[in-house]
This record gives sequence, C-alpha cells and structure tokens, in this order.
Amino acid sequence: MNKYLLNTLIIALLPLCILCQGREEGFVRTDTLGKTKNIKFIGLPIAFYTPETQFGVGGGGQMFLLNNTNRYNQRLSNILFSGIYTTAGQIMFNVTPQVYLGKGDYFIDADYLFEIYPNSFWGIGPDTPEDNEEQYDQTTHKVQISFLKRLPPHLNFGLTFNFANHQITEVEEGGILASGTVLGSDRTVISGLGAVFNKDSRNDASAPTDGQYLRLSAQFSSEIFGATHGFNKFVLDLREYIPLGGKSILATQIFLENNFGDVPFQGMAFFGGSSSARGYFYGRFLDKSMYVLQTEYRHRFKPRWTFAAFGLIGSVAGDTEELLEFRSIKPAFGAGVRYKLLKDQGTWLRLDFGSGRDGQSGIYFGVNEAF
Repeated sequence: MNKYLLNTLIIALLPLCILCQGREEGFVRTDTLGKTKNIKFIGLPIAFYTPETQFGVGGGGQMFLLNNTNRYNQRLSNILFSGIYTTAGQIMFNVTPQVYLGKGDYFIDADYLFEIYPNSFWGIGPDTPEDNEEQYDQTTHKVQISFLKRLPPHLNFGLTFNFANHQITEVEEGGILASGTVLGSDRTVISGLGAVFNKDSRNDASAPTDGQYLRLSAQFSSEIFGATHGFNKFVLDLREYIPLGGKSILATQIFLENNFGDVPFQGMAFFGGSSSARGYFYGRFLDKSMYVLQTEYRHRFKPRWTFAAFGLIGSVAGDTEELLEFRSIKPAFGAGVRYKLLKDQGTWLRLDFGSGRDGQSGIYFGVNEAF
C-alpha cells in the first residue's frame, strides 16, 4: 500500500492539469498543441490507478470547437480520444465526441470504445465465494450515440443507439465460463435503441458543490438489430449536493439498475468500481438487478485541498423483488483527499481508499469526484 501511495504522490506532484473521462481514466493535460479561431487542440498524457486495471498510462488529445458552445452552461463542443495500456495487460482506445447544436438546444453525445481486457469472474449472484475467481480475456467493440433535446434550463431528453460486440478469447479450463452455462461465455452482441431523460442543475459537472442530477434511461437489446440476446435495461441515477456552510457539502446518490429477459453477463449490473461502490472490485458481484446508496461528506480545509469521507450500502439480485428484500447487503466506507491543480480551473486530483465486506478494499487514484 505504501508503494502505491508513493507512486501516486509522485504523479500528483507533476505540474500538469488532469481531466477525467470514461470508466477508469485520468487525463494529464499538457500545453496547447494547436489553436485557430475555431479549434483548440490539447495533448493529454494519462495516468491512473484502480484495483481492476492497476496502473494505467497512455496518451490522447482533446479538440475543442470554440464557436460551438452550449449557451446554458457555457460548455464547449469537443472530441476526446485516448489510448491506454495498463499493468494488468489491458489495452483501451476511446473516442468521445460531444457536440452542441443550436447553441445547446440539441446535443449529440457519442462514445466508441475498443478494448482488449483481461478480467476476473466469480460467477453470478450476490453470494459468490472468493475462491470462485477465474480469469478470462475479452475483446470489445462498443458504440453508443445519443441525440438529446434540451428543455431550458435543466431538462434533456432523447433517443440512444447502443451496440457492443464482446468476444471471449480465452477462459480458464474447467472454470464456470468454460462450462458454457453462462450466457455470453463465448460471444455476445448487444444492439438496440433506447430512451433517456435527465435533469442537471449542478453548478459543476466534474466536482459539483450544489444542485441536482437525475437520469432515467431505458435500453432495449433486440435480435432485430443483430443482438444475440434480447433483454431490456432500466437505470435510475439520482444525485443531490447540499451545501453545509461555506466550506462543506453533503453529496448523496441513489442508483438502481434492473435488467429483464435473456441477459448475458456482460449486460448485467456490475457492483463495485471507482464511482458507484468503492471498496469492491468492479464486477466482483453481478446480476440482473442492483442498487447502491451512497453518501459523501466533503470539506475544503484549504483553498485547494478537500477532505472526503464516504459510506455506502448496496447489493445485486436476480430480480427486483429479491433485490427489495435487502438480503446480502454489502457495506463499504472510506476516505480520501482532493487537490485542485490550478486556481482558475475546477479540476481536482482524487485519492481514495475504500474498504468493503470480507476483506474487500481498493485504492483509487484519478480525477474529479466519484459522483
């Protein structure tokens, strides 16, 4: 643990600015590489750490469209791309365009991900034993495109198209995945349309100190669109940020996910990770339904330093009724610090330690708040 903290602090002392994008990534911004009247391009070296990836390094860039601004919150249209290699042997390439149309009245939010991802699997359900762990390799192509309409000042709604091709390339001989009894144990294609509604009144998307965020989404995977399995996914994400005096806030989140139909394990709810359930390996528990209730106290004890303490409970289950019985509750708690890299820019380094049940724990180094 001391070694991880030392390496993290060395990275944190770099006089650079870190941005955040994607599942487990931190971006270190360098100087502007190119700028015209309409476009600004920035280079982005990358460094981060999570239990799932271990240390990750890479590079990329972000292109800002300077004449294409959302008039409601002054966010610029941009295209972000990155390439990453981790010490766990994972390779990831990601492109994320975010384009505002009509000065923010319409919004195109897209994401393309290619990854070669060695990972761990313990089986499906809330009570899988630790000694079930087995390794598998998976190659994924994933595309998501959303087209949203804004209802001023804070509401957005629209349609999404989702496509993911998961190819299992290697499994452990004699393991659960090798038995062929788990949906998705060889190849899975998830493809279909969906709908999304959100309300976002946060004063800052990356490290909010006031406001609310509500997201409701429904995704439908169907063989009509080339999917190998037909199922439906419904997600509720509700967050609130309550100021407590001038230096502290209380952040809360309720997250619910329900899947119905023939759900491959890649499409199930994954419990754990650096955002929703710190203290548990991302995917340590997975099933058709999941809930996470978490709260975090954040206190800025110096202009550029913040202390945070968090606690959560959650679990997974085979259906909604079983989930609402609140069996196999998985608690976690932890603490961390944040450091604001530049006085005039709201980007924060984050270092957290989380501890869960049965010896589960994790160190998380990245950027901006977990939620």
